[in-house]
Amino acid sequence: MKDILKKDEVNWTKFKDIFIEKEIASKTILLNEGEISNYIYYIKKGCLREWFNKDGKDITFQFFFEGQAVASLDSFINTKPSLFTIESIEPSIILSIKRADFENILDSYPEFKDEFHNLILKRFGVYGQLFLSRIKDTAHKSDTRI
Repeated sequence: MKDILKKDEVNWTKFKDIFIEKEIASKTILLNEGEISNYIYYIKKGCLREWFNKDGKDITFQFFFEGQAVASLDSFINTKPSLFTIESIEPSIILSIKRADFENILDSYPEFKDEFHNLILKRFGVYGQLFLSRIKDTAHKSDTRI
């Protein structure tokens, strides 16, 4: 996204300061379960994970690597508390962008809206696979007698 904006010199000067680059240590929490997501992160280097707490245990359900964007999409889009935590698992370099700034870019560049839409569809596809896998792979006995 940043590279496309750089090609548009007029808007690049307007948007360049909204991308905050950070170097973060391993085990840095970017979003806690229960908080509202106000940022989308882009991984330049490193790896992040999404996890939730179940009965005192961390359950990792997705990893994100260099070149991928990550956010608690439901929380980010609907301003609802996140169902999971986002954490670095190794030293990483990330770009972060606030919700309001992200929305301004989407308004200025409709092609990003299409890319974001595709990202959402892919993510929900992954979540659907995880959900079905959990159901299919869980040993479950049911009593069908009436």
